[in-house]
Amino acid sequence: MKSFCIKTNNIKIKNYLLKNLELLNFEDIYYIDRKFKIYNNVIVHYAGKNEPEFLNILSNIISNCILLFFEPILLMRRINLNYFYFDNFEKKIIQENCYNYITSGEDDTLKFRKDEIWSNTLKYISENKAMILEGFVNFRLENYMNTIDDIVDYSVSKYVVEKEYTEFINLLKLYIDSKEAHSKLVHLIYLNEESILLDDNKNIIPFTDDIINAKYLSDISFSSNDYALNSLLTLLPERIEVHVIGYEDEFINTLKLIFGNRIFICKDCNICRTYRILTNTK
Repeated sequence: MKSFCIKTNNIKIKNYLLKNLELLNFEDIYYIDRKFKIYNNVIVHYAGKNEPEFLNILSNIISNCILLFFEPILLMRRINLNYFYFDNFEKKIIQENCYNYITSGEDDTLKFRKDEIWSNTLKYISENKAMILEGFVNFRLENYMNTIDDIVDYSVSKYVVEKEYTEFINLLKLYIDSKEAHSKLVHLIYLNEESILLDDNKNIIPFTDDIINAKYLSDISFSSNDYALNSLLTLLPERIEVHVIGYEDEFINTLKLIFGNRIFICKDCNICRTYRILTNTK
Protein backbone atom coordinates (compact mmCIF):
# COMPACT_ATOMS: atom_id res chain seq x y z
CA MET A 1 0.00 0.00 0.00
CA LYS A 2 1.19 3.50 -0.86
CA SER A 3 0.23 6.27 1.55
CA PHE A 4 0.90 9.98 1.35
CA CYS A 5 0.00 12.85 3.68
CA ILE A 6 -0.57 16.44 2.54
CA LYS A 7 -0.27 18.96 5.37
CA THR A 8 -1.83 22.42 5.26
CA ASN A 9 -3.27 24.93 7.70
CA ASN A 10 -5.51 26.45 5.01
CA ILE A 11 -9.09 25.16 5.29
CA LYS A 12 -9.96 26.10 1.69
CA ILE A 13 -7.01 24.11 0.39
CA LYS A 14 -7.93 21.14 2.56
CA ASN A 15 -11.51 21.21 1.27
CA TYR A 16 -10.29 21.52 -2.32
CA LEU A 17 -8.11 18.43 -1.95
CA LEU A 18 -10.90 16.42 -0.32
CA LYS A 19 -13.41 17.42 -2.98
CA ASN A 20 -11.10 16.42 -5.83
CA LEU A 21 -10.28 13.11 -4.18
CA GLU A 22 -13.99 12.46 -3.78
CA LEU A 23 -14.58 13.09 -7.48
CA LEU A 24 -11.94 10.59 -8.58
CA ASN A 25 -13.08 7.63 -10.64
CA PHE A 26 -10.17 5.44 -9.60
CA GLU A 27 -10.47 2.29 -7.53
CA ASP A 28 -8.67 1.42 -4.31
CA ILE A 29 -8.08 5.02 -3.19
CA TYR A 30 -9.02 5.85 0.40
CA TYR A 31 -8.48 9.12 2.21
CA ILE A 32 -9.07 10.65 5.63
CA ASP A 33 -8.93 14.13 7.11
CA ARG A 34 -7.16 14.48 10.45
CA LYS A 35 -5.98 17.48 12.48
CA PHE A 36 -2.62 17.04 14.23
CA LYS A 37 -1.14 20.02 16.07
CA ILE A 38 -1.15 23.01 13.68
CA TYR A 39 -1.80 21.16 10.42
CA ASN A 40 -4.83 19.69 8.75
CA ASN A 41 -3.69 16.39 7.27
CA VAL A 42 -5.22 14.90 4.14
CA ILE A 43 -3.96 11.33 4.20
CA VAL A 44 -4.37 9.33 0.98
CA HIS A 45 -4.00 5.53 0.83
CA TYR A 46 -3.77 3.49 -2.34
CA ALA A 47 -4.28 -0.26 -2.10
CA GLY A 48 -4.24 -1.05 -5.80
CA LYS A 49 -1.50 -2.32 -8.12
CA ASN A 50 -1.22 0.64 -10.52
CA GLU A 51 0.93 2.85 -8.32
CA PRO A 52 2.36 4.97 -11.21
CA GLU A 53 -1.14 6.03 -12.23
CA PHE A 54 -2.06 6.79 -8.62
CA LEU A 55 1.01 9.02 -8.28
CA ASN A 56 0.15 10.70 -11.57
CA ILE A 57 -3.39 11.47 -10.40
CA LEU A 58 -2.30 12.74 -7.00
CA SER A 59 0.41 14.93 -8.59
CA ASN A 60 -2.19 16.41 -10.91
CA ILE A 61 -4.51 17.32 -8.01
CA ILE A 62 -1.68 18.94 -6.06
CA SER A 63 -0.43 20.83 -9.14
CA ASN A 64 -3.86 22.29 -9.85
CA CYS A 65 -4.18 23.21 -6.19
CA ILE A 66 -0.88 25.12 -6.26
CA LEU A 67 -1.85 27.03 -9.42
CA LEU A 68 -5.23 27.94 -7.96
CA PHE A 69 -4.34 28.90 -4.40
CA PHE A 70 -0.65 29.80 -4.36
CA GLU A 71 0.05 31.45 -7.69
CA PRO A 72 -1.85 34.71 -6.94
CA ILE A 73 0.01 34.96 -3.62
CA LEU A 74 3.38 34.26 -5.25
CA LEU A 75 2.80 36.88 -7.96
CA MET A 76 1.94 39.57 -5.41
CA ARG A 77 4.84 38.53 -3.18
CA ARG A 78 7.26 38.92 -6.09
CA ILE A 79 5.77 42.32 -6.98
CA ASN A 80 6.17 43.54 -3.39
CA LEU A 81 9.70 42.17 -3.15
CA ASN A 82 11.18 43.23 -6.49
CA TYR A 83 9.08 46.32 -7.23
CA PHE A 84 8.43 47.71 -3.76
CA TYR A 85 8.80 51.29 -5.04
CA PHE A 86 5.45 51.21 -6.86
CA ASP A 87 2.44 52.37 -4.87
CA ASN A 88 -0.48 50.08 -4.10
CA PHE A 89 -2.55 51.31 -7.03
CA GLU A 90 0.29 50.60 -9.46
CA LYS A 91 0.93 47.20 -7.91
CA LYS A 92 -2.73 46.33 -8.44
CA ILE A 93 -2.44 47.17 -12.14
CA ILE A 94 0.74 45.09 -12.43
CA GLN A 95 -1.02 42.19 -10.71
CA GLU A 96 -3.90 42.47 -13.20
CA ASN A 97 -1.36 42.48 -16.04
CA CYS A 98 0.03 39.22 -14.62
CA TYR A 99 -3.42 37.62 -14.57
CA ASN A 100 -4.21 38.84 -18.08
CA TYR A 101 -0.94 37.43 -19.34
CA ILE A 102 -1.26 33.98 -17.79
CA THR A 103 -4.91 33.62 -18.86
CA SER A 104 -4.54 35.05 -22.37
CA GLY A 105 -3.61 31.74 -23.96
CA GLU A 106 -1.11 33.59 -26.19
CA ASP A 107 1.82 31.48 -25.10
CA ASP A 108 2.65 28.15 -23.44
CA THR A 109 3.30 29.46 -19.94
CA LEU A 110 0.31 27.61 -18.43
CA LYS A 111 1.49 24.27 -19.78
CA PHE A 112 5.07 24.99 -18.74
CA ARG A 113 4.08 26.10 -15.27
CA LYS A 114 1.85 23.13 -14.65
CA ASP A 115 4.37 20.66 -16.12
CA GLU A 116 7.11 22.11 -13.92
CA ILE A 117 4.97 21.82 -10.78
CA TRP A 118 3.70 18.37 -11.76
CA SER A 119 7.13 16.86 -12.42
CA ASN A 120 8.53 18.16 -9.11
CA THR A 121 5.44 16.99 -7.25
CA LEU A 122 5.60 13.53 -8.80
CA LYS A 123 9.25 13.13 -7.84
CA TYR A 124 8.58 14.34 -4.31
CA ILE A 125 5.58 12.13 -3.53
CA SER A 126 7.37 9.13 -5.07
CA GLU A 127 10.24 9.53 -2.63
CA ASN A 128 8.49 10.81 0.49
CA LYS A 129 5.53 9.97 2.70
CA ALA A 130 4.34 13.51 3.50
CA MET A 131 4.62 17.12 2.41
CA ILE A 132 3.92 20.44 4.07
CA LEU A 133 2.28 22.02 1.06
CA GLU A 134 3.31 25.62 1.78
CA GLY A 135 6.92 24.55 2.35
CA PHE A 136 6.96 22.49 -0.84
CA VAL A 137 5.79 25.50 -2.85
CA ASN A 138 8.30 27.87 -1.30
CA PHE A 139 11.41 25.66 -1.39
CA ARG A 140 10.97 22.90 -4.00
CA LEU A 141 9.83 24.74 -7.14
CA GLU A 142 12.84 26.80 -8.21
CA ASN A 143 12.19 26.74 -11.98
CA TYR A 144 8.53 27.54 -11.44
CA MET A 145 9.50 30.49 -9.25
CA ASN A 146 11.80 31.74 -12.02
CA THR A 147 8.82 31.65 -14.38
CA ILE A 148 6.79 33.65 -11.88
CA ASP A 149 9.61 36.22 -11.85
CA ASP A 150 9.54 36.39 -15.66
CA ILE A 151 5.77 36.93 -15.66
CA VAL A 152 6.06 39.74 -13.11
CA ASP A 153 8.93 41.38 -15.03
CA TYR A 154 6.93 41.27 -18.25
CA SER A 155 3.87 42.74 -16.53
CA VAL A 156 5.90 45.56 -15.00
CA SER A 157 7.41 46.40 -18.39
CA LYS A 158 3.95 46.46 -19.91
CA TYR A 159 2.71 48.79 -17.17
CA VAL A 160 5.66 51.17 -17.60
CA VAL A 161 5.18 51.33 -21.37
CA GLU A 162 1.45 51.98 -21.00
CA LYS A 163 2.08 54.63 -18.35
CA GLU A 164 4.60 56.43 -20.55
CA TYR A 165 2.21 56.17 -23.49
CA THR A 166 -0.61 57.74 -21.45
CA GLU A 167 1.67 60.52 -20.25
CA PHE A 168 2.81 61.12 -23.83
CA ILE A 169 -0.81 61.36 -25.05
CA ASN A 170 -1.78 63.74 -22.26
CA LEU A 171 1.24 65.94 -22.95
CA LEU A 172 0.32 66.24 -26.63
CA LYS A 173 -3.31 66.97 -25.77
CA LEU A 174 -2.19 69.81 -23.50
CA TYR A 175 0.02 71.13 -26.30
CA ILE A 176 -2.86 71.07 -28.80
CA ASP A 177 -5.28 72.72 -26.39
CA SER A 178 -2.80 75.54 -25.75
CA LYS A 179 -2.36 76.42 -29.45
CA GLU A 180 -4.59 77.97 -32.09
CA ALA A 181 -5.44 75.96 -35.21
CA HIS A 182 -3.17 76.74 -38.17
CA SER A 183 -5.43 75.22 -40.84
CA LYS A 184 -9.07 74.35 -41.42
CA LEU A 185 -8.90 70.82 -42.79
CA VAL A 186 -6.39 68.04 -43.40
CA HIS A 187 -7.17 64.69 -45.00
CA LEU A 188 -5.20 61.65 -43.82
CA ILE A 189 -5.26 58.65 -46.16
CA TYR A 190 -4.49 55.50 -44.18
CA LEU A 191 -3.59 52.35 -46.12
CA ASN A 192 -1.50 49.33 -45.16
CA GLU A 193 -0.23 51.07 -42.00
CA GLU A 194 1.07 54.02 -44.05
CA SER A 195 -0.16 57.62 -44.07
CA ILE A 196 -0.60 60.25 -46.78
CA LEU A 197 -1.71 63.79 -45.95
CA LEU A 198 -3.81 66.03 -48.21
CA ASP A 199 -4.72 69.68 -47.68
CA ASP A 200 -8.25 71.04 -48.04
CA ASN A 201 -7.66 71.28 -51.82
CA LYS A 202 -6.74 67.61 -51.82
CA ASN A 203 -3.11 68.29 -52.68
CA ILE A 204 -0.46 66.12 -51.06
CA ILE A 205 1.20 67.77 -48.07
CA PRO A 206 4.94 67.01 -48.35
CA PHE A 207 7.03 66.12 -45.34
CA THR A 208 9.26 69.20 -45.16
CA ASP A 209 12.51 69.55 -43.24
CA ASP A 210 10.72 71.55 -40.54
CA ILE A 211 8.24 68.76 -40.01
CA ILE A 212 10.92 66.06 -40.12
CA ASN A 213 13.07 67.90 -37.59
CA ALA A 214 10.11 68.43 -35.24
CA LYS A 215 9.86 64.71 -34.45
CA TYR A 216 7.16 65.05 -31.81
CA LEU A 217 6.48 61.35 -32.02
CA SER A 218 9.86 59.72 -32.08
CA ASP A 219 13.57 60.41 -32.17
CA ILE A 220 14.30 56.92 -33.42
CA SER A 221 11.78 55.63 -35.96
CA PHE A 222 10.80 57.58 -39.06
CA SER A 223 7.80 55.87 -40.63
CA SER A 224 5.20 57.77 -42.64
CA ASN A 225 3.02 57.65 -39.52
CA ASP A 226 5.72 59.43 -37.50
CA TYR A 227 5.93 62.17 -40.08
CA ALA A 228 2.15 62.34 -40.42
CA LEU A 229 1.71 62.89 -36.69
CA ASN A 230 4.51 65.46 -36.68
CA SER A 231 2.80 67.24 -39.55
CA LEU A 232 -0.59 67.26 -37.82
CA LEU A 233 0.99 68.65 -34.65
CA THR A 234 2.66 71.36 -36.72
CA LEU A 235 -0.39 72.24 -38.82
CA LEU A 236 -2.90 71.84 -35.96
CA PRO A 237 -5.97 71.59 -38.22
CA GLU A 238 -9.45 72.26 -36.89
CA ARG A 239 -10.70 69.09 -38.58
CA ILE A 240 -8.85 65.91 -39.54
CA GLU A 241 -10.67 63.54 -41.89
CA VAL A 242 -9.10 60.10 -41.66
CA HIS A 243 -9.87 57.99 -44.72
CA VAL A 244 -9.28 54.40 -43.65
CA ILE A 245 -8.58 52.23 -46.70
CA GLY A 246 -8.58 48.95 -44.86
CA TYR A 247 -8.80 48.77 -41.08
CA GLU A 248 -8.18 50.92 -38.03
CA ASP A 249 -5.21 50.04 -35.86
CA GLU A 250 -3.18 51.39 -32.95
CA PHE A 251 -2.02 54.46 -34.88
CA ILE A 252 -5.60 55.53 -35.64
CA ASN A 253 -6.55 54.96 -32.01
CA THR A 254 -3.59 57.14 -30.98
CA LEU A 255 -4.78 59.94 -33.27
CA LYS A 256 -8.25 59.73 -31.71
CA LEU A 257 -6.77 60.02 -28.22
CA ILE A 258 -4.56 62.97 -29.14
CA PHE A 259 -6.90 65.03 -31.31
CA GLY A 260 -10.24 64.04 -29.78
CA ASN A 261 -13.25 65.61 -31.51
CA ARG A 262 -11.10 66.99 -34.33
CA ILE A 263 -10.87 63.48 -35.78
CA PHE A 264 -13.54 62.22 -38.19
CA ILE A 265 -13.27 58.68 -39.54
CA CYS A 266 -14.40 58.12 -43.13
CA LYS A 267 -14.52 54.82 -45.01
CA ASP A 268 -16.69 55.56 -48.05
CA CYS A 269 -16.30 58.92 -49.81
CA ASN A 270 -14.85 60.01 -53.13
CA ILE A 271 -11.33 60.08 -51.66
CA CYS A 272 -11.78 56.61 -50.12
CA ARG A 273 -13.14 55.16 -53.35
CA THR A 274 -10.40 56.79 -55.44
CA TYR A 275 -7.61 55.31 -53.32
CA ARG A 276 -9.27 51.92 -53.27
CA ILE A 277 -9.29 51.93 -57.07
CA LEU A 278 -5.71 53.18 -57.25
CA THR A 279 -4.49 50.52 -54.85
CA ASN A 280 -6.89 47.78 -55.92
CA THR A 281 -8.16 47.51 -52.36
CA LYS A 282 -11.64 46.23 -51.54
